[in-house]
Amino acid sequence: MVEARITVNGNGTPIAPAAPHSTVLDFLRERGLTGTKEGCAEGECGACSVLVARPGVNKPTDWVAVNACLVPVAALDGSEVITSEGLATAGEPGGPPALHPVQEEMAVRGGSQCGYCTPGFICSMASEYYRPDRCASAGAHVASDTGADTPTDAAGGTDAEHGPNGFDLHSLSGNLCRCTGYRPIRDAAFAVGTPSEDDPLARRREQSPPEPAATEYTRDGSTFVRPGTLAEALRVLGERPDAVVVAGSTDWGVEVNIRSRRADYVVAVDRLAELRELREESDSVVIGAAQTLTEIERRLDGRVPLLAELFPQFASRLIRNSATLGGNLGTGSPIGDSPPVLLALEASVVLAGADGEREVPLAEYFTGYRQSVRRPGELIRAVRIPLPLSPVTAFHKIAKRRFDDISSVAVAFALDIEDGIVRKARIGLGGVAATPIRALATEAALEGRPWTAEHVEAAAQVLRAQGTPMDDHRASAEYRSAMLGQSLLKLYAQTTEAVSS
Repeated sequence: MVEARITVNGNGTPIAPAAPHSTVLDFLRERGLTGTKEGCAEGECGACSVLVARPGVNKPTDWVAVNACLVPVAALDGSEVITSEGLATAGEPGGPPALHPVQEEMAVRGGSQCGYCTPGFICSMASEYYRPDRCASAGAHVASDTGADTPTDAAGGTDAEHGPNGFDLHSLSGNLCRCTGYRPIRDAAFAVGTPSEDDPLARRREQSPPEPAATEYTRDGSTFVRPGTLAEALRVLGERPDAVVVAGSTDWGVEVNIRSRRADYVVAVDRLAELRELREESDSVVIGAAQTLTEIERRLDGRVPLLAELFPQFASRLIRNSATLGGNLGTGSPIGDSPPVLLALEASVVLAGADGEREVPLAEYFTGYRQSVRRPGELIRAVRIPLPLSPVTAFHKIAKRRFDDISSVAVAFALDIEDGIVRKARIGLGGVAATPIRALATEAALEGRPWTAEHVEAAAQVLRAQGTPMDDHRASAEYRSAMLGQSLLKLYAQTTEAVSS
C-alpha cells in the first residue's frame, strides 16, 4: 500500500504520524498552519474551514469548503487542500505576500476585528468566489450607503441573500463571527470580482481532481480504510462487522470530538464510484448514497422541488458540502431532515450486500430508535425517488433558528390536487416519534376530500395526534403536536390561491 499523503498549499506531506482518528484541523495546526481554528469542534462555527479539490459540477474540479474539525485526515489521503495561508500569492521580491482578492476585500471593508473567525470566513468565501456559475447568476447593481452594491431581483426589489456579483450568502451560513458584525463581511462578499485568467486556483479547476486513493492507514492499533470498489468495501465489512462506516463524517466527527469516541476500524465510502451516481430515468430519480447534498442540489437544479426546499434548511453549506443522503439515513436519527422529505416522496433505499442488492421502501426501512432493516455488512447504495412527482409540495422545519439548526419538528408534504379534490397525499414527519414516520391517518383524512378550509381543519386535528412526541430541551410534546396541525393549515394558506388558479 502506498504511503498515505496529503497535498497542503501545494506541498505534499505524509499523514503519519497522525492517528487514524486525527482530524484535518489537528493535522494542519500541528504543522504550523494555525489560521485553521477550532471554535466548536462540531461543525457549527466554520472557524476551521479549508478548501478541498473535489469533482466539479460545472468544471472538472470544484474548490469545496469543508469543516476541517470533522474530517479525519486519513479521509483526505491523496487529496489537495488549501488553507487561508495558501490563498495569498508571492508578492514583490523581499516584500510580503500578495493578498488574495477575498482577503483584500475583507481587509479594506473592515470584515475582520479579532481575526479568530476570519480565516474560516475567507476559505468559505473563496469557495464561493471560485464557484464556476457564480457570475452567470449576477444581478443588477444598485448603489448602497454601505459602500457595496445591493442586489436586485427580477422585479427590481432587493435580495438580501445574493450579491450583484452572484455571491450566495448561504455559502457563509456555517461561519460565525462574534465581534465584527456581519454587514462588513457581507459587503466584502458582495464586492469580490471574478478570478483573473492567471489565478492558479481558477486554472486548477480545468483539471480533474486527484483520483480517490485506496487507503489502508494503521497506527496505534487503529485502522482507517478506503476501499477502491464497492465489492471490496462489502468484503471488508463482511470481515469486520464492527467497523464504523463514514462518508462525510459530519456525524461521526462530532462523536470523536465531543464524546471522545474512538473506533478500531473505520471504513470510508464517500468516494466509491458505485455510490456516487445521479441519474434521471423515465420512472425515477436515482441518487447515489455518497453524493453530497451540495452536489445533489446543484446537479438536480430544482427538478425535485421538495428536495430543493429541503437543502437550504439542512444545516449549513459547510455541512452540506460533506454530508450525504446515505449518511443521514444510515444514522437512523428521528430528527434527521431528509427522511421526512424522502418519505413524502415515497422514496426507497437500495441496499447492497455480499449476496446482492435489495430495494426497501423508506416507509419500511426504520424499525426503532436509530435502528433499521439494514443488515450487518450491508451498505446504502442509492435512494430511488419515483416519478412523476406530486405537484403540491412543501417542507416545514420548526426550529429555534431559521438556518443551521436541529429541527424540533419537520413536516414534508406531497399532494396531488385535481379539480379541488385531494387525489393523493403523502406526509413525512420527523421529531415526533422514535423514528421518522408517515402520517398515514392524516393522509387518509385528506384523500378523496375537497381541498377546503373545513376539510383541512379536520385533517389538521388528525395530524396533531400523529406520532408520540416527547418533552425535551428543544420543545414540549404539546408544542410539537400543535406545530403539526399548524403546518397543514400553513400549507393550505400557501397553496389555496395556486390550486384554485
